[in-house]
Amino acid sequence: MSRVRRGLAATVTLAVASMSLTACFEESSPHDAVRDFLVGWQSEDYDLAAGRTDGDRATVRKALADAKVELDAASFRFKIKSISLNGDQSQADFRAEVDLGENNPLWVYDSMLPLRLVDGRWKVHWSPSVLHPQLKDGQRFAVSTDPKDRQPVEDRKGTPLQLPQFLYVVGVIPSQLGDQADEIVEQLSGYTGFAQDRLLSRIRSSPPKQFVPLANFGAVRYRDLEAQLKKIPQLIIRQQKQPVAPDAPKDIVGKVSALTPETEQKLGGPQRAGDSFGQSGLQRAYQDNLTGSTRTRVITLDLKTDNEVAQLKEWPGRTNVPVRTTIDSAKQRAAEAAVAQTDTSALVAVDRSTGEILAVGTKGLNQEKDALAGKFPAGTAFSIVAADALIKTGNLDIKQKLACPAERTVGGARFVTASQATGASPTVKDNFAKGCVTALASLARRVDAAALKKSATAFGIEKDWRLPLKSFSGSLPPLTSDADKARAIAGQNVEVSPLSMALIAGAIASGSWHAPVLVTEPKSPNPSAEVVSLSAPQPVAVDPKVRSALTAMMLAGAKSSRALAGHTGVHGVTAAGDTEKHMGWFVGWQGEVAIAVLTKNYDPAAVAGEFFTAVRDSP
Repeated sequence: MSRVRRGLAATVTLAVASMSLTACFEESSPHDAVRDFLVGWQSEDYDLAAGRTDGDRATVRKALADAKVELDAASFRFKIKSISLNGDQSQADFRAEVDLGENNPLWVYDSMLPLRLVDGRWKVHWSPSVLHPQLKDGQRFAVSTDPKDRQPVEDRKGTPLQLPQFLYVVGVIPSQLGDQADEIVEQLSGYTGFAQDRLLSRIRSSPPKQFVPLANFGAVRYRDLEAQLKKIPQLIIRQQKQPVAPDAPKDIVGKVSALTPETEQKLGGPQRAGDSFGQSGLQRAYQDNLTGSTRTRVITLDLKTDNEVAQLKEWPGRTNVPVRTTIDSAKQRAAEAAVAQTDTSALVAVDRSTGEILAVGTKGLNQEKDALAGKFPAGTAFSIVAADALIKTGNLDIKQKLACPAERTVGGARFVTASQATGASPTVKDNFAKGCVTALASLARRVDAAALKKSATAFGIEKDWRLPLKSFSGSLPPLTSDADKARAIAGQNVEVSPLSMALIAGAIASGSWHAPVLVTEPKSPNPSAEVVSLSAPQPVAVDPKVRSALTAMMLAGAKSSRALAGHTGVHGVTAAGDTEKHMGWFVGWQGEVAIAVLTKNYDPAAVAGEFFTAVRDSP
């Protein structure tokens, strides 16, 4: 919760407290002194509070004001528990709630106010223990913090998917500043944009001998500010080498930034300057898991030596943990190498038996927005799903002859193919292997819309799977005519992502469709992320008869591709996607790895071949 919101809450609480404390007490009593002292302390009317004590008014005012600064407190709230009276002495037991900000819990403690009659009026008997039972003369409060290093995003074997990157942390040691703290903070605020009051309160609330981080910068930002920062001699600049630069797959892993005034505001702050902020990818989705929270201690210090006297409260902080992904680094390198030769392409590889995402490679596209969540026409690659519906209804024999004319009209929809099936009398299998759109579209009259929809759902299209990153399972429009069904079989009105097509290949390869998996630990992102729980649809078995037919058809498709010549065990189909944009698909598998490749102005089967070769040759 931000300091602004907390301050508003405190104001409302104060109004309630004032009414509850003043009700029913009209004559002078211990309650009057207790009420005025606590209301004055809570509302920062320190003169009102000091006036109801027997101490020196200036001394009490300063002690109350210093307590707020030393604790860097956003607010104080109080609740009277009981008041006892014994002659000319009284005691009020109360509970204090101190909001320390910095995203820490409330500090709640019980204390008491001793009261005595002074010239006929009840006064709070002043001593530092009024502020806290363990605070004594010659002591002050302080807040000691110990931020935790960011944990890594890892591949499936636990190897970090980050590279070292230098961050520059700028801070001070308060005891070395003398009376120049205000001037230093003013200069630093002017250079960095961080709020001056926040920087100053951080200094004043910290143990004087402890290094206090005030701002941090990435290498580029630091170079821009280096000359200005070095004009402030009291600043200490520490170079920290942290593994936060993303390694492949970079868009999936995501970028990490040093905290800036802008991100401080975006996070609802205040955060601490040593914090890092996940800007994208898994670094953003699992921000709280990766960073944990800062260990915070409320302590007392000796004013003469600045040494710690006692610990009043400790919050150990939430434990931060690595994020373990399903990425296989060797296959990721293979994917990166395979798409490198193209201008625009995406390759997604999954484990055919689990749906685990093994690699995501792109060139000219974004790995998350396009490979996982992109919406592209399925083209004739969707004939895999259509074949499932046709075979189940008994209306398709892959050995049946099926003409592949250059043009054909189905229900008023016109189709043109550039992929002529070989031979005078091509079969369904031949047309599937060659992606003859006119032949495939002609099958629309053999299947009803409900069967197509059911098969699409079985292969994950429009399934409500959830990943910690954006993804797209596909979409199929209402099919109200033969023309609509023909367009669907040709994939012209069906949208899919490379991820959803890789999962379809995996379903044929393994015999069951599986929802995708990207992260295995922790089980869900942090509560502040957009996705708070990951619930995967259950696997869906592929009809054995369908699987046998599609396996034969996809083996024929791979063998018909020149780009895959010499590859053994590859099953797949090369298909036209968005013909106007010259997009093409390869959907298939080799061994345990199922893939989908989408390319522009490039043979997708050639990319698949490069990938399978690199996987075979990798150690």
